[in-house]
Amino acid sequence: MKSDLYAAINQIASERNISREAILRGIEDAIITAYRRIAGTDQNVAVKLDLQSGDARVFERRTVALEVEDHSTEVSLEEARSTNPEAQVGDMLEKETTPADFGRIAAQTAKQVVMQRIREAERDRVVGEFSDREGDIVLANLQRQDQNGNWILEVGRAEAILQPKDQVKSERYRSGTRMRVLLLEVLQKSQKGPQLIVSRSDRSFLKRLFELEVPEIHSGAVEIKSIARESGMRSKVAVAARQANVDPVGSCVGMKGQRIQKIVDELSGEKIDVVLWDPDMSVYIANALSPAQVLSVDLNEEHKTASVLVPERMLSLAIGKEGQNARLAAKLTGWRIDIKSALIEESEEIDDDELARRAVELLRAEAASNGHLETENGYEAADAEPEMQVEHAGAEVEAEA
Repeated sequence: MKSDLYAAINQIASERNISREAILRGIEDAIITAYRRIAGTDQNVAVKLDLQSGDARVFERRTVALEVEDHSTEVSLEEARSTNPEAQVGDMLEKETTPADFGRIAAQTAKQVVMQRIREAERDRVVGEFSDREGDIVLANLQRQDQNGNWILEVGRAEAILQPKDQVKSERYRSGTRMRVLLLEVLQKSQKGPQLIVSRSDRSFLKRLFELEVPEIHSGAVEIKSIARESGMRSKVAVAARQANVDPVGSCVGMKGQRIQKIVDELSGEKIDVVLWDPDMSVYIANALSPAQVLSVDLNEEHKTASVLVPERMLSLAIGKEGQNARLAAKLTGWRIDIKSALIEESEEIDDDELARRAVELLRAEAASNGHLETENGYEAADAEPEMQVEHAGAEVEAEA
């Protein structure tokens, strides 16, 4: 301690980003506690630590009083002036009471305090640095996987945990890989100190990626109304323009699909459908079932169900593989969706443009009769897990929401 204390404190303060004063205060407080335990007293004492030599000196502190009521905290004016002739009532009188061989005790105490202060300071630093960044994307390095399947990541000087439920099943993680993750929570009450909980499967991760890659979303010109995601497989994002003459879907897709492709690459090839949100729920549900074309949408406001009519050849596209497209559309809108097929005579020879035109006319007619459904932030609806049935040729097939 004597020769190395000063250098050790400076080194720790520099490497751990802890103030030198905080370490010194911790050492002094611990030495005071050690002295009181040895002396068996609760007296007011002060410690003076010589960083150059490492010596620790202890001084009892008592207040000068005309009438002494507590000898452990007060000293008479007469006694005080025997030590300091200029002492006045109210002054603080210090008297050295350093025990013999106290240097060894102080050295051991200082070592323990330094380690404790390092842990506390690191805890405070992690909490201070990341507590206001919850919900943001951070860059992390994959370190190792523990026996519970958790991946341990390094985020700056902090440690983060990517739990199995927050991992994307289709992704393969390797030690040393750098990746972006969503900071979900900073756990302060933990045996190992504060821990960062991160995710790549949360739908908010997709939302933040759009905010980073699409300037119109970041500026507020385009708003994300709702997100439905099955991580690693497919997602649907409903967007709306908040400024005139702004194409919300085109802004998200970007020139030649460059913006959406960056997000897809970050998500290891996860398919993303960007659809136009509409205050008319009939139109919105039709958009949500994209890329399938919809002939009509019949709403049941009371039970919050929608009966959707699609061409026979569009039925499988509307349902999607294992019901995925319809399931995501139900999550996106918050409505239960029943999909039925309509047979169209081949002799009519209706091309795709004509089919789309008829679908738009039907939707507009229904919108006029059904009115508009006012909704707030679409994220409330996306949390729902509505039931969904797909009807075909008189049979009902139930798909899990």
